[in-house]
Amino acid sequence: MPDEITAALRSVDAECAAYWGAFGDEVFFRPIGEAWSPSESVRHLTKGIRAVLKALSMPRLVLRILFGRPRRASVTYEELRTRYMGVLEAGGKAGRFAPSAETQHDRAAILRHLASANRSLVEAVGQWSDADLDRHQLPHPLLGKITVREMLLFTIYHQHHHMAVTSRRRAAAGTP
Repeated sequence: MPDEITAALRSVDAECAAYWGAFGDEVFFRPIGEAWSPSESVRHLTKGIRAVLKALSMPRLVLRILFGRPRRASVTYEELRTRYMGVLEAGGKAGRFAPSAETQHDRAAILRHLASANRSLVEAVGQWSDADLDRHQLPHPLLGKITVREMLLFTIYHQHHHMAVTSRRRAAAGTP
């Protein structure tokens, strides 16, 4: 079992719970200028994690048939982060992973969905060997096919990224 990844997933789950949970209802649902509200960011993260969960629950043979075998070694967290930031700077957008129109205004439920997705991801990763994380790949909408290890590293980074972006945007907007 990939202990470092599961530990990092647990850690980011705790960070997310503290960060997103600190917003009051009004601020949680209010867009930051033209950017997503904290609620929309959380729903975007949940949507992405659920897609990874769905893939990790598929038989590995199906993943191999659908997405092929990686033809290179997994990259590091930093290399993946740098590549992702480059794609964003070049205009990459969330696409189908953008949050749908806000229909639910229950902050606690939205946060529970993210926490549940994170916990389920930790459980799913526990079913994978460390070697298998590098033997299978999944499609990422902006990065193309990446190894399962890279997808998990991306999922960890992605949550940190959205917390940091939200903090920067709120500071720039003068929002406490």
